[in-house]
Amino acid sequence: MERVIVARVQGSTHHESVVRWARQEATRRGSALRVVHDGQPDGLNDAELVVTGARDPDGVVLPGCPLVLVPEVPAAPPSARPGAGIVLGVDAREPARAAVDFAFDTARMRGVRLRAVYAWRFPSCAAELPFGVPEEDRAAWEDHEVQLLSDALRPWRERHSDVHVLEDVRLLPPAQALSRRSASAALVVVGRTQEREPGPTLRALLTEALCPVAVVPT
Repeated sequence: MERVIVARVQGSTHHESVVRWARQEATRRGSALRVVHDGQPDGLNDAELVVTGARDPDGVVLPGCPLVLVPEVPAAPPSARPGAGIVLGVDAREPARAAVDFAFDTARMRGVRLRAVYAWRFPSCAAELPFGVPEEDRAAWEDHEVQLLSDALRPWRERHSDVHVLEDVRLLPPAQALSRRSASAALVVVGRTQEREPGPTLRALLTEALCPVAVVPT
């Protein structure tokens, strides 16, 4: 079966950047490109990847294949720089395997670095400390989270030894941690469960991201 990337053009949304991104990705993957406009049959049944605009996160319907949402950004965003890397949002305790696979494969295909961003938070017992979190406790907790991320990524790093991986542990909400890294990235990759609409974290990320965001179903 022919591999197809679908560019879904919605009304007056920034369709040129959507089609441009989809065309470039189709060339990289050796796939056919199909442009679908509003009012046409969706044509998504055989798509390996769908590309659309990210202007209205609340109106996004997530398909059963990876979806790339292209934001409205200036004509020459930082992500347009040659060699810009891939950012992966990952939960070290329960990594979304399909998203991690997609991120590693994309980084390998492009020959760029992969930054794995893990956003963590203090354990619930921290709220009970009367004078805030001591620095030594914070350091110990952070060291534990760093080790969790390293252990979670080890199987992929062993399979993709040609991909340079930077592990990035952040004490921030996930959307904020990823949006900050999107300023110098070519693509942010996140996983999702089987819901058909974005959750609050994904909606926040789509609002703030400065590069395209790939949403990969489990």
